[in-house]
Amino acid sequence: MIRLEEIKVPLDVPESKKDDYRRIFFEVTQGSGRLMLMAGDQKVEHLNDDFFGEGIAPDDANPEHLFRIASRARIGAFATQLGLIARYAMDYSNIRYIVKLNSKTHLVKTAQRDPLSLLWLDFEQLDYFIQTKSIPIVGIGYTVYPGSEYEPQMLREAARLVFEAHQRGLIAIIWSYPRGRAVSNETDPHLIAGAAGLAACLGADFVKVNPPKVKEGDPHVALREAVAAAGRTRLICAGGKEIGVKDFLTQLYGQIHIGGAFGNATGRNIHQKPLNEAIAFCNAISAITFDGVSVEEAFAIYKES
Repeated sequence: MIRLEEIKVPLDVPESKKDDYRRIFFEVTQGSGRLMLMAGDQKVEHLNDDFFGEGIAPDDANPEHLFRIASRARIGAFATQLGLIARYAMDYSNIRYIVKLNSKTHLVKTAQRDPLSLLWLDFEQLDYFIQTKSIPIVGIGYTVYPGSEYEPQMLREAARLVFEAHQRGLIAIIWSYPRGRAVSNETDPHLIAGAAGLAACLGADFVKVNPPKVKEGDPHVALREAVAAAGRTRLICAGGKEIGVKDFLTQLYGQIHIGGAFGNATGRNIHQKPLNEAIAFCNAISAITFDGVSVEEAFAIYKES
């Protein structure tokens, strides 16, 4: 566990906002230094592919399912676009929100054009929302695609957004996904480490990466290079496609306790489940992330809930 006074505050956070930053960091990590981020930005990224179809709970067809889970489960924060927050947060004001400031759909493939995802809103618009609505917005998120021919535009926006977030005492999370025709292997451990280090250079508090894949050896050991490259920017792993509950918890435990990751950002594996099961699964994930319990203990929490 960490104490408030032990939290290192970036130098681009003004003196008047340092207490806000420490409080937010402490709350979203529940004093552990690790983040359990519930990701709900796929409504744009994957359109309805993740929310309707075989093997997906009927609950998930309605966007409110995301808010029902996030309001009742143990999570650090919930990341989604401001439009959804504006439509639902008046009924779910107990959730800590990360506003995802850029997103794109998956319809345009890399073979057609390198990925480009630009800012939807600027901070003046977000400030109006923060200052006039009693919704706990605790940070912002932004995706960069290193390797895309459009990376300069995204890096410029990301750097400015991290700075602007810190000026307001908010945390900043960078989704860093190597992608584009110049990238031959998006999950190469060395490239993932580069993507993590890039987020550190942008000044992010957390960087979300896809976990590396290896032909031989332990992928969790391979993750250590990325954790080291990120330095004081805390690395969290994307949850990816739905897998079995026990397998997911085992993977998460290895990412944290072998790879050294500082948590996870999980979407599909949570929200594609019925409400009560999704809540139970969140609680199991959070027990590993925040409390450091074993896989068996976490699985028992899932089964008992």
